[in-house]
Amino acid sequence: MKKGILFISSLLLVAFLFFAFSVPQGQKKPAPWKIDAKFKAMKNPSAGDAESIKLGKTLYAKHCKSCHGNVGLGDGPKAANLETFPGDFSDAKWQAAYTDGELYYMTIFGRDEMPKYDSKIPDEEGRWAVVNYVRSLKK
Repeated sequence: MKKGILFISSLLLVAFLFFAFSVPQGQKKPAPWKIDAKFKAMKNPSAGDAESIKLGKTLYAKHCKSCHGNVGLGDGPKAANLETFPGDFSDAKWQAAYTDGELYYMTIFGRDEMPKYDSKIPDEEGRWAVVNYVRSLKK
């Protein structure tokens, strides 16, 4: 009997912790981005190979992980303090919603709580490497 109660209690605790920490509490859904057609049509000049993704992962860890989380779920340590949910990069709908050029724009120009990284990631190779790494986060 005690084992059954302990098991159910443990199960309820795990469920509570999952929902308490995985679902954004009180955060707004992000508004659609207004991105110039030039960026929507921009083609990624990078191959998206292992070397580019490795560089992107390093830059992501330095600049993006604190809000977007280790694997892009929008669960970084700073995410809970944001008014707007930073997005789930692993979600297939999110991945399909944006071109590489749009992801480039978002990263470099930012908006609202999303800072711009034009001066922190000044070279094109690094910028496209971040896009390639974000693309690698899909489920």
